[in-house]
Order: sequence, then structure tokens, then C-alpha cells
Amino acid sequence: MDCNPTAVVLRPSLALDKEREAGSGGVGFNSPLLPNQATIPEAFVWRQCDRPTAIEELDSPVVDLDGFLRGDEASTARAVDCVRAACSTHGFFQVANHGVDASLARDALGCMAEFFELPLCHKLRARRKPGSMWGYTGAHADRFSSELPWKETLSFGYHEAGDDRVVVDYFTSTLGNDFQRMGLVFQRYCEAMEKLSLAITELLAMSLGVDRTHYRDFFEDGRSIMRCNYYPPCPEPELTLGTGPHCDPTSLTILRQDQVEGLEVFDGNRWRSVRPIRDALVVNIGDTFMVRELPLRLLITPKFLPITCTCNIKCSVI
Repeated sequence: MDCNPTAVVLRPSLALDKEREAGSGGVGFNSPLLPNQATIPEAFVWRQCDRPTAIEELDSPVVDLDGFLRGDEASTARAVDCVRAACSTHGFFQVANHGVDASLARDALGCMAEFFELPLCHKLRARRKPGSMWGYTGAHADRFSSELPWKETLSFGYHEAGDDRVVVDYFTSTLGNDFQRMGLVFQRYCEAMEKLSLAITELLAMSLGVDRTHYRDFFEDGRSIMRCNYYPPCPEPELTLGTGPHCDPTSLTILRQDQVEGLEVFDGNRWRSVRPIRDALVVNIGDTFMVRELPLRLLITPKFLPITCTCNIKCSVI
């Protein structure tokens, strides 16, 4: 197996939370036993060559979108310059004053925590089915048997042109009517992130000198993936990864980090960390956007999914 790194990793944190269960859709997390173990199961141990270490921070500019969203020309020009600079190197930047309501973001993170705190039998109602991109999985044990990521994931789709309750219906149909509120929160969050992602496509278009709406028109009837990642505290974090080295296969990823560091990006022939900034969102372009739309103008090392909105919950040391 090739040991060369690709683009992004996410590391687990340092402690084991004895109050939570880490569930698995198959082999992966053994929720009754993990809290009592001092070592991680062998299936979670990664080879040394697959465990890169970041010692420097990525130079990812923070783009203030306030003026851009208000139509201010000078602010828009500054935002375009920042995006152009980032996408000419590694393809990562962060956005502040992005218009996504802070209380909505807190509700979404709260619903994530609520879901992952459920007993395993409840989470498995949403278990990802073979061939599907949607659903719950623990450690991706439905697909792999070794070098498992130390995480749980819930994924579901959103598309603006579809039923205006598509997310709500997903939660009620898989988990039951008691989860209608959770579905409503995620529905509203997906709508807000869709609006933001289309605005970002305008910045990308202007940074390339094409018509402002060029990419917005292309992606407006597209579909998005919402992915919720939970990285439990780990007793031996030096031996495993929360998410292994990878590239995002789609167009644009918008990632909301919590305040626990872990995201690393391969840039300049080395791994660099991405520092969480409160209320900011990490944005990166992915393989689909690079290959189909920007084959020559952007050199990137992309991260996480046509548009993905990702949320991470990582547990810090208590």
C-alpha cells in the first residue's frame, strides 16, 4: 500500500469520555467495552507512515463576508483577493460574518450531540445501507476492517429543488416522529449553508475573472450532503486518526469545527494544522470543482463532499 499522504486528516482528542457510547454500524466501536479499555482495539491502529504529524499552522486567510453580502464594492474586492490567493495555493480559507445565524449553528451542534449520545440501538435505526451515501456508521466498519477511523458519522442529503421537508422526512422516517424537531433544525441549517455556498461560488467566479453568477447558475439546482462527524476522546490518540488522509471528491466543502483542534492539510510538502476560529467556517474546493471547472487556474489539496456541509464535534480533555 502506498504510504504517501494525500490532502487532509483529522486527529482524535486525548481523553476517553466515560459517559458516552461510541456506536458502530458493524465491527468498529464496541460501546459497552471501550470506556473500560486503556488501549484501543487493533483495528483502529494506523501504520506510522499513515499517521502524519503537523508542526506548523496552515496560512488560511479569514475572509470577512459582511461587506460582500451587503454589496460593498471595496469589501468585495478584498474578499475576492483573499479567495484568489488561497485557491492559488492550497484551496482552503475561512469565512467570518458569513450570515449563518449563531443560534442556528448552536442548535445544529446540539442536535448532533443529542444524536450521538443516543443508545446504539437507536442510532442503528439510521444505519447506512449498502450502496447508500446516507445514514449512520461507526468507524466506517461497514466498509473497512483495519485502520478504522476513530469516529461516528451521520450523513443525509439536501436539495433545494426537492420537497421542502426533505431533511425532516428523513429523520422521522428513519428515527421516528420524536425526532421531528431534530430534522427541522437540520433542515434550517442546510438551507442556510446552501445560501452561503452559492454566495461563495460567486466569489470563486470573480476570483477567476468570469461572470459573477457563472458558477452560481451552474450549482443552483444541485444537491448537497450534510455530514455530522463525532470524534470521541481516545485513550491512545498517537496510534490512530479520526479521519485518514483523503481528498474531497466533490465541488465545495464548508466545515464547522468546534474549538478542539485536529484538522490538518497537506501543503508545501508537509502537513499543517488549521486552527479553529470561533464562529468562522472552513471552506475548501474539492476534486469536482477543480477538474470540471478550474483545470488550470487553481492548484489545490482539497478536503472533505457537488457541495458538502460538514460539522465536527471533537471532545477535549476534561
